[in-house]
Amino acid sequence: MCGIVGVFRAGAPETGAVLVHRMNDAIVHRGPDDAGHWAMKDAAVAMRRLSIIDLAGGHQPMVTDDGVAIVFNGEIYNYRALREELRASGYVFRTTSDTEVVLNLYHHAGLRGLEKLEGMFGICLVDPRRGEAYLIRDRLGIKPLYYGEEDGRFYFASEIKAILAGMSARPKPNPRAFFDFLTLRYVPAPETVWHGIRKLEPGQRLSYRFADGSWKIETYWRLNFASAPVESGRDYEGEFEKLFLGAVESHLVASDVPVGTLLSGGLDSSAVTAAAIELGIRGFHTFSVAFEDGGAFSELAYARTVAKHVGANHHEVVIGQKQFVDFLHDFVWFADEPLADLASIPLYYVSRLAREHVKVVLSGEGADEILGGYDFEQIGRTADRRRVLLSWVPRSAYKMASCFFNGQRAATLRAMAQDGWSGYLKAWLFNPSYYWNDAEKRSIWRHHQGFPSTDDVIRSWYDMCRSDAPLDKVQQVSCHSWLVEDLLMKADKMTMANSLELRVPYLDHRLVEWAQALPLSMKVGDRRSGYVSKRILREFARKRLPTGIIDRPKQGFPVPAYEWLKGDLGRWARDLLRNLKSPLGEWLDLSGIHAQFDAAQRGNTSAAHKVWSLVILGIWADRWL
Repeated sequence: MCGIVGVFRAGAPETGAVLVHRMNDAIVHRGPDDAGHWAMKDAAVAMRRLSIIDLAGGHQPMVTDDGVAIVFNGEIYNYRALREELRASGYVFRTTSDTEVVLNLYHHAGLRGLEKLEGMFGICLVDPRRGEAYLIRDRLGIKPLYYGEEDGRFYFASEIKAILAGMSARPKPNPRAFFDFLTLRYVPAPETVWHGIRKLEPGQRLSYRFADGSWKIETYWRLNFASAPVESGRDYEGEFEKLFLGAVESHLVASDVPVGTLLSGGLDSSAVTAAAIELGIRGFHTFSVAFEDGGAFSELAYARTVAKHVGANHHEVVIGQKQFVDFLHDFVWFADEPLADLASIPLYYVSRLAREHVKVVLSGEGADEILGGYDFEQIGRTADRRRVLLSWVPRSAYKMASCFFNGQRAATLRAMAQDGWSGYLKAWLFNPSYYWNDAEKRSIWRHHQGFPSTDDVIRSWYDMCRSDAPLDKVQQVSCHSWLVEDLLMKADKMTMANSLELRVPYLDHRLVEWAQALPLSMKVGDRRSGYVSKRILREFARKRLPTGIIDRPKQGFPVPAYEWLKGDLGRWARDLLRNLKSPLGEWLDLSGIHAQFDAAQRGNTSAAHKVWSLVILGIWADRWL
């Protein structure tokens, strides 16, 4: 695990080396154990290393005898098997690292060979033989990878701040990104908050030609949620058990350092912890965080129950309002972009605790999105009812009916005319996060710039899913957007801020591909069995965890910051936004948001979300603009 940076068409090797040194210095936190660089005419790359595999021999960049170079961020869980395949083909290895396996696999089979990789990664390969370089991001977007251009030079890095450190001048902010952020509480890909800097999306690779500075992007893997009918006699629970235990095992053994889990006490992280113990890991560590407010804001009792049940070495940290607020300015620095998921702050503190004991942790991210969590069983129940009532209605009837209504009803009928009976979710803009609507945003925007509606962005995500099943559509949308740009982004940035590697076994791509076709009843139940979220995971857990953990309602991560707005923190937030001195004030007129503050202080959760989005944006602007 590390951070990678690079620049193409920088001129002489010496010029490129100076630039990548500067870029690399901006991300020391991603890899304090080692650093390295390599430069040739028109290409320079560098890396920061957090030593996990082959502690002594895994130095990067690595270069083949004929000049192909690699820098690599991530972990390849099947690297041992791939190494044996390459040895059989005549390759001799100088190290036991997964980086050398990736390099030789490309050398042997080209880009198509890299599709054998199982893991999380951001990769850069420079191939002087072909006059090209390649950037590759893992299938699910677990590891971030950014790129940008300035004056003919092409930059890439694991974090935006490294690209900014290499550029001669900071690019202009991207107001459209802020517009979308207010709705989603994150900046959707491929845009970033800076003009000219973009995100390589999950499952994509970018090919760059040194001769003319041109580049193209292609998708080598994509999500495709399409639930299949139940096959009589098929052992779905046995298949899940084999895949899930295999994923956890691969994430545990691909390490030469101790591994633990971030344990909330919820079903997802508890199942990972139980699986790790079942696989024979001894002296296993678990880490939990809570707020000193207690009550609903502490799940420590559940985490302790799980840790005791499986026999783990358990560690806890408790934080309060002061620690939360004190970290906000550093939070926006580590996050690179505004990210108003307030669970990021406790994640930082529990990562700091974990780093005192281990270098690697597993977590439960992704279980809800691929197995039908959250309250998706409600979608399943509603969909079953609507299918019975509406699936026989021709689309032309919906189109005709839309002429007799206006507003949301008309929009719903038009969507159903286009997408069939299941189009209502797209019309409702169902999304894991939706706060400021377009009208509310324009009410505080000083100069309306005609941005496309964020609603259209969400609708485009629905169009990616070809299945008619509403749950398939919601899972596709959640995995494409919320999972990548919120959950995985905060996980990467907050753990790496503490030089800690986080792994997500639920997002092993073999498990994801299997789950995409899993019958809906195996995810959220049906009328006969009853509706319940993550049904197949609960069945796995019933053999391994206490009933109180399996059947407890999902809480997410409870953060008391919304309650804090009712007291002194509310006054602090008002003062912060009233006294904005950053260029953000050129775009936003915050004089009219007192109603939102008043509603938040009365306990209105929706208003509190909106206020916190502005607070995070204001702090971000103060730090970066």
